[in-house]
Amino acid sequence: MRLDKYVADAMGLTRSEARELIKRGGVTMDGEPAMAPAAHVDCQEVLYKGETLKPKGLVYLMMNKPAGVLSVTEDKNQRTVMDLLPDSYRRSGLFPAGRLDKDSEGFLLLTNDGMLAHEILSPKKKVGKTYEVGLARELDDEKIYILENGVDIGGYVTSPCTVEKLGPRAARITITEGKYHQVKRMFKAVGNRVDALKRVSFAGLELDGSLAPGEYRELCTKELDKILRTIQ
Repeated sequence: MRLDKYVADAMGLTRSEARELIKRGGVTMDGEPAMAPAAHVDCQEVLYKGETLKPKGLVYLMMNKPAGVLSVTEDKNQRTVMDLLPDSYRRSGLFPAGRLDKDSEGFLLLTNDGMLAHEILSPKKKVGKTYEVGLARELDDEKIYILENGVDIGGYVTSPCTVEKLGPRAARITITEGKYHQVKRMFKAVGNRVDALKRVSFAGLELDGSLAPGEYRELCTKELDKILRTIQ
């Protein structure tokens, strides 16, 4: 995103007003003076006179979902991912773009951008989702071949996927579908059981390794651009 648009969105200015403000000075990117309105903002921290600028309106959060919470906006009896957010975010109309099982962990995208969420979840887009799984039994090459070429999970044959063995009872699997409990059902179809499941990549983005379970952060412009390229 251009710096002038970034500043305009954050401060409620027109693009021309933002350009003039930038040229007058006071805007910095990662601590360095930024005087060029056409400069590109990726993941830099943008400040004006020492105050952090953030575009208003649409919000995109990467959360490292912990086990034991639901990927829904509300539930009368159980804790949800929304309960992990402060009121300022909860009032923004955020919702999970896709779900993770209650006992699963990892990358969950929370946004109030309904159009983006629709595109990401559309089967036609074949958006990649990568999971690391802990298994009850050892996974051999024959089972990997079967998984990669599609298995019947109960009236539905999965599309081709990729499976990488991480250890005797650990693997990384990348799928482009989102059927109910799909990864667990796939391994069950080859005589195994998933004991631990963590999503480590979604829509072309890797889970930020610095986020502890339950922590979250906003996506930077560069990361959002990567998602948009994935669903084009």
